[in-house]
Amino acid sequence: MLTILSWSMIIVFMALIMRKKLTPFSALILIPLIFTAVGSFLGLYTEQVAELKEIANPTLIDQILIIGDWAVSGIKSTSTTAVMLLFAILYFAIMLNAGLFDPVTKKMIQFAKGDPVKVIFATAVVAAAVSLNGDGTTTTLIVCTAFIPIYKKLGIKLMNLGVVTILMNTIMNLLPWGGPTARVISVLGVDEQAILVALVPGMIASIIFMLGVAVYLGLKERKRIGVQTLTYADIEELTSVKDPDELALRRPKKIWINAIMTFALIAMLMLGTFPSVFLFLTGTALALVINYDKLKDQKNRIQDNAGDAVQVVILVLGAGIFMGLFTESGMADALALSLAHIIPESFGRFWGLIVAILSAPGTFFLSNDAFYYGVLPVLAEAGAQYGFTPLELGIASLLGQAFHLLSPLVAFIYLLLNLTGLDMGEWQKESAKWATGIFIIFIALAAITGAVPLFK
Repeated sequence: MLTILSWSMIIVFMALIMRKKLTPFSALILIPLIFTAVGSFLGLYTEQVAELKEIANPTLIDQILIIGDWAVSGIKSTSTTAVMLLFAILYFAIMLNAGLFDPVTKKMIQFAKGDPVKVIFATAVVAAAVSLNGDGTTTTLIVCTAFIPIYKKLGIKLMNLGVVTILMNTIMNLLPWGGPTARVISVLGVDEQAILVALVPGMIASIIFMLGVAVYLGLKERKRIGVQTLTYADIEELTSVKDPDELALRRPKKIWINAIMTFALIAMLMLGTFPSVFLFLTGTALALVINYDKLKDQKNRIQDNAGDAVQVVILVLGAGIFMGLFTESGMADALALSLAHIIPESFGRFWGLIVAILSAPGTFFLSNDAFYYGVLPVLAEAGAQYGFTPLELGIASLLGQAFHLLSPLVAFIYLLLNLTGLDMGEWQKESAKWATGIFIIFIALAAITGAVPLFK
């Protein structure tokens, strides 16, 4: 019964989001709450309540009251991410107010010379480079802060930025220090170098593919809006700040201090010197003090930029409630087992391909923790009977990551959607089209190199 409930919840949730019947925030909270409540009335949580509350015979009331504990547990799991995003958004917003990115915007417009192809191609290159640190939040903040002004000034659709940024990050997220690969290494005990060597051909081919996609999207935009022939005066006009209120916030004399501080922060993020939440919290405080001497100005910077930050934070906390209810109720485990046992034994010789295919919906509908710690061990145990090694199945389980960052359970996508103003459903559909190409490349290269035999 939990399996039916879990699949029903996922289907209803995605349908409402895709058809724009509910906002992501409302859907993240109300849909799991309704379905979890249904499970309570059906008496499906007696074991969970007995274990957590140490109650021998849980009543209906006990199974209803436990929903609050599960929701709080989920919020706790995402609270650090939410706080980090709060201060990360504030930090980059203050840098934007101070004018740190004005020279970057100007240089990029000079490079592009009004050509959308060059702008979108540059977006893809920067997104890939910044994604080397394995952190989607940092990539999103840096790419969006640098490129959104350019897109708006030239009239390029922000959908292109949203698609290119997330899919480049998807590819680079497979590096061993990225979340999913690190989980596979820890769960299956495979060699870090071996898994990197196996993944690199597919990653390189996918990067080339996405650079080609960037050029294609740029050509479409060139056809739509044309190439603007920009003189020096035109570029000055595009990049100059005319609003007196905005101009008053600029700190051109402190640009080098801000630049050094920002580069140092990013370097420490990539090296893992300090926790990201600590770095952004400290960076925000320093940014305020360095750029705005008056207490009133500091207060206004927080107040004016808090709106964007709060919109992202509440979505992250909403995702936490979703995962708390979905996981603690046992629905995640039930869905995981249904994924693992859905394939007949007669298909065993194709187990590598099957695991690769299952990893796509598995990592989309489940968190990385739920899939790699819950589903993968079951898939690996079954695959061993068919002659597949842990390394082969570990690599296969990572190929579905092509779709993972499109999941509403990934916290930082709400930052991307908020900064670009994109609709989640439309963005998912547009991104999924190109993510399918990445997925096919991943599987094809894994099969060609022998990293994942399609059959044995």
